Amino acid sequence: MVELYLKNLYDDPMTLQAPPITMFEKIPPRALSDTVAQQLQQQIEAGSFAETGKLPSEAVLAQAFGVSRTVIREAVSRLKNEGMVEPRQGSGVFIVERKGIRPLRIDYAQAVEPGAVLHILALRRAIEAEVASEAATRRTDAQMIAIDAALARIAKAVREGRDGVAEDVAFHREIASATGNPYFLKTLTFLNQYLEAGTLVTRGNEALREDFMRQVLEEHAAIVEAIRAQDPQTARAAAQTHLINAARRLAEAGIA
Repeated sequence: MVELYLKNLYDDPMTLQAPPITMFEKIPPRALSDTVAQQLQQQIEAGSFAETGKLPSEAVLAQAFGVSRTVIREAVSRLKNEGMVEPRQGSGVFIVERKGIRPLRIDYAQAVEPGAVLHILALRRAIEAEVASEAATRRTDAQMIAIDAALARIAKAVREGRDGVAEDVAFHREIASATGNPYFLKTLTFLNQYLEAGTLVTRGNEALREDFMRQVLEEHAAIVEAIRAQDPQTARAAAQTHLINAARRLAEAGIA
């Protein structure tokens, strides 16, 4: 168990003197930020930080978990995306009062499991098909240029031997931006961390076969061309086809 000094939990870690008590479990090297985020969430829900209404300092948490500050920042960022905490400049990271409303959560550790990827793909299909349709209807010339540029960055990443995951997520965000609906973008921003997890599995699978990668690029291009033509029905169908095919490619590779 990791020792945390509750009495001076919010003090400078160099001055901690109180007897230690146990709060967090020792965590393995893998998935550090995920595990830290999960343990922090458990303590938030248990009311461990209710007295001050905020998390201990980054330095204190890093010492308590035995991890770097970067890991703590990533964990806090995940909690922020899930609506559990709110960083305030110069004041710390405060717990968000939910008043009976629980934020949507997806277990990140499970999202990278092959079986869960199919569920993520189904969720993406439902959302991104409508996003593509709306983008085809509402996109501006400037937004079309941004979508074209995002597609080109995916192709460049593949040519350079990179997985292109970040570029893939950015491509879909550009399409969401073109809808003009801030809630599409907010939803995809929330889903972004889980979409990346799913894309890591699908893209790793697709990279094993040249024909898979060619299909992915062609499917992306079909979405873009439908948006360019301002054809919402074709754009919706192209997005659905892309994600249905992603699930099929996983099945063919025996991953899902």
